[in-house]
Amino acid sequence: MDSLLIYGSYGYTGRLIAREAVARGGSPVVAGRDGRAVAEQSDELGVEGRTFDLESGDPAAHLGSFDAVLNCAGPFVDTAEALVSACLETNTDYLDITGEFSVFECLRQRDAPARDAGCTLLPGVGFDVVPSDCLAAVLAEQLPEADELRLGIKGASGLSRGTAKTLVEHLGNGGVVRRNGRLIQVPTAFRTREIDFGDGPEHAVTIPWGDVVTAAHTTGIESIEVYAAAPSWATRGLSAVDSLGWLLERRRVEGLLKRLIDARLDGPDEQQLAAGSAVVWGEVTDTSTGRRARARLRTPNPYALTAESAVTAAERVLEGGKRIPAGFQTPASAFGSEFALELSGTERELVDAPTTSDGADRTAVEPER
Repeated sequence: MDSLLIYGSYGYTGRLIAREAVARGGSPVVAGRDGRAVAEQSDELGVEGRTFDLESGDPAAHLGSFDAVLNCAGPFVDTAEALVSACLETNTDYLDITGEFSVFECLRQRDAPARDAGCTLLPGVGFDVVPSDCLAAVLAEQLPEADELRLGIKGASGLSRGTAKTLVEHLGNGGVVRRNGRLIQVPTAFRTREIDFGDGPEHAVTIPWGDVVTAAHTTGIESIEVYAAAPSWATRGLSAVDSLGWLLERRRVEGLLKRLIDARLDGPDEQQLAAGSAVVWGEVTDTSTGRRARARLRTPNPYALTAESAVTAAERVLEGGKRIPAGFQTPASAFGSEFALELSGTERELVDAPTTSDGADRTAVEPER
C-alpha cells in the first residue's frame, strides 16, 4: 500500500485505519491539514506525512504520485467533493468511509466524469455501508423480482468525534427515503416498525442512511427505507428535532456543539472495540406477489469493522488495477455480495420464505456460517 494516501488519518477512525494498514506491512502516506498531528502520527507509524488543506490549497498537486486516496476526514460533505475533483484531475482512485447520503448522491452524479477519467469512486467502505450494501445485494439475489427494500441497523457502540460532528451537521434536516427512484425528504423518524434483529421484535425508526443511494445502485431496487433500533420513547424526541431546525442551523449553536464534542469525545476504547457488536437486518418484497426474503448480518464493533473493511477495500483497488470498474461504485458492486463475510467476525442468516400478515417470522433461520 505504498501508493495509498490516507487523508484525515489522525482522527479516531483514521488512526485505526492507518494502524491497520501498517500492521499489514503497508507504508501509506498519512495526511491532513493539521501539520502537528500529521507529524506526530507519521513519526509514530514510521511512514511519510503530508500536510495540505482542501479549501485553501491545491489537493491535486499532492495526489499525482498516488494510485488511490482513502478519505477519513469527516464531515464528508465538507471534504469529499474537493478530493474527488483532485482525483479526477490526477487519475487517482477515490475511497472514503462516509455514511452521508448526500455525499453518496453527489459522487453518484459524477459517475460519467469518473468513467471518462478512468477513476473508481468508491465511497462507504466502512460500516457505512459495507454490511448493509452486501446484505441488500444478497437479498436481491434471493428475490430478483423485488421492488421494495427495507434495512435496519442495531448497534451499541460509542461515537467517534467525527461521527458526532456529522450528526450535528444534519440535526434538524429531517430524513430521507427512496420512492420509485427518487430521494424524498421526510420528517425525522417519520415511520416506525418492529424489526427482529435476532432476539424478538424491537422498535425501530427511519433514518437517513446512505443505502437510500447505494442500495439502489447495487440492486436496482427503487423504493428503499432504512431504520435504526431505538426505544419507543425516543421517537417523539427525534421528531421534535425537526422543530428545532431553525436553532440548530445557527452557526453559533452548531459551533458550540462541535466544541463540546472536541472536548469530550474521541471514540470507543480498546475494550469497547473488542466487545462491541452490531446487527444489520434486511427485507426485500415483490409487491406484485407479496413474496419476501429476509436476512440478518451480525458484525463486530462498527469501528473495528471499518478499520478492516476500509484497508481491505483499498488493497483490492490497488491490486485490482482496472479490473475494479471505473466510475461510481458501491462495496458490493465493486467486490461482490460476499465481501462482508470475508471480514472478521461477521455472520449471515437467511430467511427465505414469506412472512405472515402480523410481520413475524414463521420459518426457522438457518445460519449460513
